Amino acid sequence: MRLGVAIVGLGDRWEAQYLPAIRSLADRFEVRAICEQVSHRASRAASELHAEAVDGFRIMSGRMDVDAVLCLADQWYGTAPILAACDAGKAVYSAASLPACRHQLNHLFSRVESSGIAFMAELSRRHAPATVRLKELIATQLGRPKMLFCHHRQPQPSEHAKRSMRTAGNDNWDLLEMVDWCRYVVNNEPTSVVSVRHADDCQDDNSDYQMMNLAFEGDKDSTNRAFAQISYGQYIPSSWQEAVAFRPPAALQVACERGIAFIDPPTNLVWFDEAGRHQEALDGERPVDESMLLQFHRSTMSLVRRMGSLHDITRALQILDAAAKSQQTGTRVKTNTN
Repeated sequence: MRLGVAIVGLGDRWEAQYLPAIRSLADRFEVRAICEQVSHRASRAASELHAEAVDGFRIMSGRMDVDAVLCLADQWYGTAPILAACDAGKAVYSAASLPACRHQLNHLFSRVESSGIAFMAELSRRHAPATVRLKELIATQLGRPKMLFCHHRQPQPSEHAKRSMRTAGNDNWDLLEMVDWCRYVVNNEPTSVVSVRHADDCQDDNSDYQMMNLAFEGDKDSTNRAFAQISYGQYIPSSWQEAVAFRPPAALQVACERGIAFIDPPTNLVWFDEAGRHQEALDGERPVDESMLLQFHRSTMSLVRRMGSLHDITRALQILDAAAKSQQTGTRVKTNTN
């Protein structure tokens, strides 16, 4: 069954990622309306998809031919389209930033939960083909993860890039996704975190480097605990392109009971065991944007309401809050597991 969808915000990834994904899933989605703060972009995209360009997201959410709302980019109206979709009882796929204020964030989550709609936030790392294959290898070949080393290095963002960067509360979305990624691979909850950060100005919320160590819950005898080391840096000037690309570490390195794996999403996965090196051929897999939209379609059509991504975001934000407290106190801080 095809879902009638309305799109809010096109953003920088529309042409390269979202548009091809929606076209590939034409048997699952039919775009009915597009709302974008730059009107000529909305008109052009609507023309390509035989949809209607509209000015108001609230009216668009209330249309009878719209079953779901895809919030694909940040717009000046923030999370208001998600609240409008909640009021209209329409499912939501969100790639938008989250409010910096925790009160506003809790209000948003409460509205989504009480509305009864299907909600899915875009968490691309956990849905990447390499991650999906890694989970299969953990279950069949590699065994339980013991140590994870998660890295992300990018150039210093310009002022314009800072304004357009997707955020999770006061944190960069990449950092939230890295925490979620480690939770997903380990398939357990961290019980404590210790973290440090560096910034040229101690009062600056935008640090150029953060490191955190997550200790995961183990067996009763505490002998099977896993830990994850996460490092996030944006300290190299963007004009130093060679330096940015020089010897980057694997995005995720996972040491398991019977082997070790190296991942660079979305499709690069190499793993080693006693038999030697194994290179996974994943280039033919469905692109991650298609996979996420397909999962959203399934959750929207399902009779069982799925709110997993909302729980995952909430849990990752709790861990980031504990990491911020650790940075202030210089001690390991327990995470809230309730």
